[in-house]
Amino acid sequence: LSCQFTHDDAIWTAAWEKSAKDGSETIVTGSLDDTVKVWKWSEEKLELQWTLEGHQLGVVSVDISHNGAFAASSSLDAHIRLWDLESGKQIKSMDAGPVDAWTVAFSPDSKYIATGSHLGKVNIFGVESGKKEYSLDTRGKFILSIAYSPDGKYLASGAIDGIINIFDIATGKLLHTLEGHAMPIRSLTFSPDSQLLVTASDDGYIKIYDVQHANLAGTLSGHASWVLNVAFSPDHTHFVSSSSDKSVKVWEAGTRACVNTFFDHQDQVWSVKYSSTGSKIVSAGDDRAIHIYDCPM
Repeated sequence: LSCQFTHDDAIWTAAWEKSAKDGSETIVTGSLDDTVKVWKWSEEKLELQWTLEGHQLGVVSVDISHNGAFAASSSLDAHIRLWDLESGKQIKSMDAGPVDAWTVAFSPDSKYIATGSHLGKVNIFGVESGKKEYSLDTRGKFILSIAYSPDGKYLASGAIDGIINIFDIATGKLLHTLEGHAMPIRSLTFSPDSQLLVTASDDGYIKIYDVQHANLAGTLSGHASWVLNVAFSPDHTHFVSSSSDKSVKVWEAGTRACVNTFFDHQDQVWSVKYSSTGSKIVSAGDDRAIHIYDCPM
C-alpha cells in the first residue's frame, strides 16, 4: 500500500504500535510541516484519525507508548509533546532546552521518555511529572539516536561523531563505548531478547554488536548511501533498514543476508518500523509518501 503526499513536507519519523485496550493498530508520523499525524491501520487501509498541531520548526521524532495509549513527539522547537491517541489531545508540553530534543523513545514500561541532547547527554523525562528526572552523560558529542533494550536494562545512544554508548539504566553507569562507525549514527535498535544492538550510520554500513560483551558481531553493506533508520522485527528473525539511497532493505538476522529490497520511494527514506506482529513494515520519507509492505517470511 502506498499513500502519497500525506504531509505537506518531508516525513522524518514514524512509529507503529498496537493498542492494549482494543487491539487496534496505530501509525504516527511526524513531518517538517510541523504536524504529527495519527493513522489507524485496519483492513489493509490507512485512515487519518488526527492531525496534531503545536510544534514549530519541524517534527524530528515520534514514538508510541508500548500500551498504544500515548505518543511523544520532539521538534527543532526544543519541545517534547505528549499526546493522548484516543482523543487526539495534547497532554503535556515539556521544554527540553535550546535545540535539546532530538530522538524521543519511551522506556519499556512507558513511564519515561528519553531524548538525546546537543551536549552529549541523554535526558530522561517522567511521563507523569512532565519534567526532566535525570540525565545520562556520554561526555561526548550531539546525540542523534536513542534506543531502550526491550528488557529495560540498557539504553543505547548514537552520536554525530559515530560513537555509540550503552548505559546500565538501574545504575546510570556507562557500560560500553563502541567506536565502529566514523560518521553520524542515525538510528539504533535492540533485538527483542536485548542481546544484539543494530546500528545505522552515514558511513553506509549497518553494524551488529553483542551487547553483553560489546563485540562487533557483523558489518553489513548494501546501501549506496547514508543508512537513516533500522528496526528489529518482534519475532527476532529479521530487521529492516532505510536509506538516503531511496531504498528499504529487509535483512535476515541469522544469516545477515539482505532478503528483500523495496525501491518505492522517490527520495530519502527517513523512517522504517515493523507492526506489532511483525507482519508489516511502514516506511516514510522526504517524498511525503507512506508505504506499507508485507514482510517476507
